[in-house]
Amino acid sequence: MPTTCALCRRIIPDENISDPQVVQEHHLRPEERADSPTVMLCRPCHKQIHAVFTNEELREDYDTITALRAADQLQGYLDWIRSTGKLDIQVSTSNRVRERIG
Repeated sequence: MPTTCALCRRIIPDENISDPQVVQEHHLRPEERADSPTVMLCRPCHKQIHAVFTNEELREDYDTITALRAADQLQGYLDWIRSTGKLDIQVSTSNRVRERIG
């Protein structure tokens, strides 16, 4: 059965699910994994979230899929990814995130 990414809502076809990393579990409250609700995301969305937000920001401000979908920082990305069939992308951690976690 195809899987739908909880963030971009793209449907991941069955033939791509044989790659064990194409769909990934995302903990909505990182570093609180034991108690954190999870959602299933396509690999590009999971990479993008962690490139744009620190774990602290994810825990405090973006701990629901609704909040992530509404995040201004993701709007351009979501518009783009929804128009592609890509399941692997190059992502760079933002300088702002690097400075906060560094």
